[in-house]
Amino acid sequence: MKTKMTIVFLASIFFLSVAVLESLALRCGLGLVTTGDTKMKVQMTCGKPTSKEKSCEQNQQYTSVGKNGKIKKNKKCGKKLEVWYYNCGDNDFIYKLTFENNKLIKEDTEGRGKGKSDCQGK
Repeated sequence: MKTKMTIVFLASIFFLSVAVLESLALRCGLGLVTTGDTKMKVQMTCGKPTSKEKSCEQNQQYTSVGKNGKIKKNKKCGKKLEVWYYNCGDNDFIYKLTFENNKLIKEDTEGRGKGKSDCQGK
């Protein structure tokens, strides 16, 4: 009895881990994009995004003295991010893909999609 429970437990963990891995990928037609892919690979697989935005995290501010002796306040972006949104239509989601240094670092959903799909292959 104990052996059967152990097998059921291990099988459950295996199937849950497979489900989690599948959720970390965006399927566009026959293609799949995952964390670590480049912007070019994502665009070739899913087509042009519905929209893009750039943001800056970990801003740094510092002061310096100019040639004329005036104090200048300077800002520097610590982490430049680019976010692409894909509206995959009525029967799917809006996918939010976050890139840093040309690499996909994060995938999220932003609610349900609307209208015709902008995702290649869907």
